[in-house]
Amino acid sequence: MAAVYASFFAAGMALPVLPRHLHDTLGQGPLWVGIVMGAQYLASIALGRRWAGQRLDALGPRPVMVAGALGIAAVGVVYGLALLPAAPRAATLVLVAARLLTGVAEAFVMTAALGWGVARLGPAHAGKVFGWIGVALFGGFGSGAPAGSWLHAQVGFAGIALATAGAPLLTAALAARLATPPPAGGIRPGFLRVLRSVRLPGLALTLSSLGYAALNAFIALLFDLRGWGSAAFAFTCFGIGFIAARLWLGHLPDRIGGARVAMPCVAAEAIGQLLIWAAPTPLLAWLGAGLTGAGYALAFQGFGVEAVRRAPPQARGAAMAGYVVFQDLSMGLAGPLGGWLAGTAGLPAVYLAGALGAAGAVLLAAWLQRR
Repeated sequence: MAAVYASFFAAGMALPVLPRHLHDTLGQGPLWVGIVMGAQYLASIALGRRWAGQRLDALGPRPVMVAGALGIAAVGVVYGLALLPAAPRAATLVLVAARLLTGVAEAFVMTAALGWGVARLGPAHAGKVFGWIGVALFGGFGSGAPAGSWLHAQVGFAGIALATAGAPLLTAALAARLATPPPAGGIRPGFLRVLRSVRLPGLALTLSSLGYAALNAFIALLFDLRGWGSAAFAFTCFGIGFIAARLWLGHLPDRIGGARVAMPCVAAEAIGQLLIWAAPTPLLAWLGAGLTGAGYALAFQGFGVEAVRRAPPQARGAAMAGYVVFQDLSMGLAGPLGGWLAGTAGLPAVYLAGALGAAGAVLLAAWLQRR
């Protein structure tokens, strides 16, 4: 968990800073903000999850996690390259490259951590594994975001680049010392076949991830639009809601079923998105971010339990990677599509779309309960 926390703390520092850097420093509009923020997830879909799942099943989790941590450190170096004298569009394209690398590196860290947990505790405790890894992941995001805002205010974007390059080295050091279980034996099915086996819980994850994607890419710009400060605190509220739900209710998916737990949780996420959409004050927007985090926490975990239940034992690493591909699909498309929607209907409309996505996930959770 400490290794995951360190990696995602480093990645989280850029979340509230990068959209403003693109908009205020480089003069880019919402569409380019969405493209840059969404590039990470498109890289995960095209390369990261598949590579990570295949290498996890073949080699075990330790080398996969070390490679992912070193990849996140390299992201900090690329952030630094974006500060070299260049035209704004050229610097923006360098940041696209940084986000593409982020997608592959984070996929390696996350997939390795999930595989490590399931291999050690067994598939009957998959919900617990998703729960604790999620606490570390979003705890890192939730604390990294305000740390990044503070660091940016003190020393600028160069500080973000330096810290992003340094923090993941702790992950690599921790992962290198941990015992790693041997890979599972047996003939491994192709990745596309594994992907088909988890398509229903995966589609539910896609819909429920829209709200998280909207928060991730556009909350800083929404707060600026409404004349509010402390946008980074929205990430903290999301993280608090996420962690509280996992700690309080994280045992339920293993006990009573993933879909049964996910259904009311994605309904809560929809309410959180509606609060952000209509919020007249930052307090209600923070509350909406917290509700989004709490609902999404158990939706990700609950649908994940359903995905592991459908996977063959020798391909559980690929199944977990394939399941998270559906999150990446949502996050990757929500960036540019959300930027287009914000440009045509206004930034608040992005959160109305997030609420509609969560409502669709409620229907899929009900369908999964009956299968």
